[in-house]
Amino acid sequence: MKRRGRKDSPNNAIEGPIIYELIGNFQDRRILDLGCGDASFGKELLSQGAGSYTGVEGSEQMVSAAKIHLSGLNGTVDHNTIEEHHYIADQFDIVTSRFAIHYVADIQTLFQNVHKTLKNNGKFVFSVQHPLTTSSYISKQTGDRRENWIVDDYFLEGERKEPWIEQIVVKYHRTIEHYFRVLTSAGFSVIDLREGTPKREYFTNEQEFERRLRIPVVLAFSCVKREV
Repeated sequence: MKRRGRKDSPNNAIEGPIIYELIGNFQDRRILDLGCGDASFGKELLSQGAGSYTGVEGSEQMVSAAKIHLSGLNGTVDHNTIEEHHYIADQFDIVTSRFAIHYVADIQTLFQNVHKTLKNNGKFVFSVQHPLTTSSYISKQTGDRRENWIVDDYFLEGERKEPWIEQIVVKYHRTIEHYFRVLTSAGFSVIDLREGTPKREYFTNEQEFERRLRIPVVLAFSCVKREV
């Protein structure tokens, strides 16, 4: 949370503005957030006019933090994994997920569940770590600050093990084409796609802004449910 809270972190300086832009109008909308973390995003949405918010989070510590953030608001959190959450049909206007889906092994089932739980013409907006940065971890042997990016094994999809804060985490590398094909086969129309082009106005540090111009770290989709 301390890392993510940095003003110039990719979450705040790059991904956050894109997600808000892709979601668009969320006034009075029912929102489901997959991998909600501490639900600070949900608190923001509700304070700005969202109708209701449901977060899904697998971490017990994050769920505890989420309940505090949502206290007194029209928001709830389900202590569950994205895969095991019970998706009720035609419940939500918007489904979001921020930097969480690259931890999911089976996105075909997940996207089908998201399509099911959205109302007609509902919107699915999500971000993942850009595939150029998950293809190879040769240039990241530790959890320290990354200064170079070796792109290799791009079309060899599957599990990747990455060092992060003295731990090893498992992510799933997929091509942009893979995400697009699974989304459309699940019944979505992809209406927008972003690769996180950095904007100077969101950075407080010139050096960090220039560093982020070197390679994309965010891939974000905006999709609409179509009837199948």
